[in-house]
Amino acid sequence: MPRKGENIYKRKDGRWEGRVILPDGKYRYLYAKTYKEVRLKMKDTRELNKTVKIKKEINTKCATDLFEAWLTGEITTRLKPSTYENYYYCINRYVIPFFKQNANTQITEESIKRLVEEINCNSALSATYRKKILSILKTALKEINKEFPHVPAVAEFVTLPRVKSSKKVEVFTMREQRLIEHIIYQSRDKRLLGITLCFYSGIRLGELCGLKWGDFDFEAGVVSISRTVSRVKNQELSDEKTILHVGTPKSETSLRKIPLPAFLLDSLKENNALINQEDFYVLSSRPVPFDPRIYQRLYKRVLAEAGVNDRKFHTIRHTFATRALELGVDIKTLSEILGHSNVNITLNVYAHSLMEQKKIAIEKFNDMHITYMRSNVFAVDSTVIPSHAVS
Repeated sequence: MPRKGENIYKRKDGRWEGRVILPDGKYRYLYAKTYKEVRLKMKDTRELNKTVKIKKEINTKCATDLFEAWLTGEITTRLKPSTYENYYYCINRYVIPFFKQNANTQITEESIKRLVEEINCNSALSATYRKKILSILKTALKEINKEFPHVPAVAEFVTLPRVKSSKKVEVFTMREQRLIEHIIYQSRDKRLLGITLCFYSGIRLGELCGLKWGDFDFEAGVVSISRTVSRVKNQELSDEKTILHVGTPKSETSLRKIPLPAFLLDSLKENNALINQEDFYVLSSRPVPFDPRIYQRLYKRVLAEAGVNDRKFHTIRHTFATRALELGVDIKTLSEILGHSNVNITLNVYAHSLMEQKKIAIEKFNDMHITYMRSNVFAVDSTVIPSHAVS
């Protein structure tokens, strides 16, 4: 690839790399699996750069224009579609309407403080969601200030509240799990095996829908988690309001390999023998993924047939983690299997389960005391105790 100008070339790792010149003269590097995909990304980036440039020329003073310019800028190519959808909704629902008010048309220290107070006082929103909105606002203000230096640096006035989770993690009891697995075992619907897979691997629903047969290494007994499927808002002008998006998992640590139990591998092998197409998705048995929303309906149907109270699909993941702790799996290993970015997340989420396991461990000391400390381990007589001690 030439050292200057825009270009596309194939890397040694097999990916295609494209280079686009930004309005400030710097380069942005884009990556894709095919030449066509990277070309489309480069085209989209150029169009976005034009839009941002026009908006800068029209008005860089009005707060609403600044936030809209940020939303249509380079973050559309930098963020995952599902993440961008969250940013887009929070800014358009809670931030831009505030700055459309006559008293709050500019980004200032005072206006930001008023906005933060308004969000914090919104009792209709949960504490967790208020923190999420403020976090996105803080990010937006930092990046707007970088792009438009004349805008005051006011991100420091957005303080994120500390949110203590009082919710107890819901899990299926052993009896409920047994009832669910029994329904799956009796069913002729092979797609339901995915539920069992989640019970014994802890993978997320989107990761399950993104599994292809080529992700399984039956000789090594592991499955590779390398993609996730989500339904996101369609940003294109189309009749479809939402579309299925296949992307990378939640974080870098979510790209992982998980060992599977032998009984599950045997069941998966049987299904794989019927399909025998490595590039086909496991749940759909086609080159296109299964819709997570439709799979949730199948899951709800299984719960109803099993006579188990309705729970979110994510409860399966919590159940896997709780069972792992009950079986003595160490927290570091569990954290890596779950794909958490650090052990602290695992510790915080499953603090209740960990405390239960600590209680069980300490109870063993109680058993030891009763067994060994209270019984007559050996007879005590004058041969043991010195005569002067008796007198």
